[in-house]
Amino acid sequence: MNVESDIASSGALDGVRVVDLTTVLMGPMAARILGDYGADVIRIDAPGTSQDVSGGADGIGAIGLDIHRNKRSVMLDLKSDEGRAAAFDLIATADVLVTNMRVGALERLGLDATTLRSKFPSLIHCVANGYGADGPYADRAAYDDAIQAISGLAALHARIGGEPAYVPSVIVDKICSLFVVQAVMAALLHRHNTGEGQTIRLPMFETMVSFLLVEHLRGAALVPPRGEIGYTRLLNPNRKPYRCADGWVAILPYSDANWRDFFDLIGHPEMAVDARFASHHARVTNAVDLYQFIVDAAPSRTVDEWIAVCEELSIPASPVLDIADVFDDEHLQAVDLIPTVEHPVAGPYRSVRNPISFDTISTELRHHAPVPGEHTAEILTELGWNKARIDALP
Repeated sequence: MNVESDIASSGALDGVRVVDLTTVLMGPMAARILGDYGADVIRIDAPGTSQDVSGGADGIGAIGLDIHRNKRSVMLDLKSDEGRAAAFDLIATADVLVTNMRVGALERLGLDATTLRSKFPSLIHCVANGYGADGPYADRAAYDDAIQAISGLAALHARIGGEPAYVPSVIVDKICSLFVVQAVMAALLHRHNTGEGQTIRLPMFETMVSFLLVEHLRGAALVPPRGEIGYTRLLNPNRKPYRCADGWVAILPYSDANWRDFFDLIGHPEMAVDARFASHHARVTNAVDLYQFIVDAAPSRTVDEWIAVCEELSIPASPVLDIADVFDDEHLQAVDLIPTVEHPVAGPYRSVRNPISFDTISTELRHHAPVPGEHTAEILTELGWNKARIDALP
């Protein structure tokens, strides 16, 4: 699959320009999603930038191929007068600026929200960083693991009986990137309705605490508390993939009917009317004992047998796939989630497409991830800079 760089966008954000002044994963992923939806996303890369936090040849690596697709790249030294001048000229044409630089750094460069929105009142200026500006942690550096730790996410593992542990994914960056996208979309709609620009402040710490408390606030929701914080069903050592006759399987009876059918299946129909398991509330309260039935029953069937019988009874179940196995999954192949495409520099690579589809809105791959600075001359020419001025940039 080849992608022409001049394919016209038919996305929902066609005509919206986003300047991506971000690093690592949260900001770049958010900007990429906006690009998937049709925005003209222009990255400002610093001299010496590699387009992949994990490293890669030719300035592009595996992560960069994903998080920088559907973008163009201009290379500017923002510490130089001409580099800042170019950035200001670019931002003057933008609808949205997304950045995860710390507030102090933005102020030193003259790119803080107050300065920019005084010059460009219709600009949507999104600052996504570690902690809210009004709290004592405002100037702390923040990365995914640090926020997993301080938000309570890492310690949830300890409640199951072990030690605190990190989720083996940059889960905070990716969750927060989705919040960035929805906030920018809301601000764009607000501007459409009112003409007003907006400053968006998205702190990772507060965002993750709000995310986790959706289900874990529980008994602490009322004042005074009427129970413990933490969702019992999830903080259950028996909530896990189950070892069956030939591998591992996820089995999740959930509804009253699911549990009645499951107890019938394993030869314990009387448990469906046992007071400990007869209602959803009772099952949550007694989740450890309840899930022990699954632990004990799982070895009696193979993975395929469990999937077949659970499908017949409409009990949610799935095989436990290694992450490397997803490429061979028949469903993902049928929906073509991970097509192989051709990058002009990196060559063939697997591109994980945007999983959301619309009737008439495109989320197609329009531009491969650029080599850092690939579009500097093109973009500055669009801004009215002549060749001599472009060539004089540091």
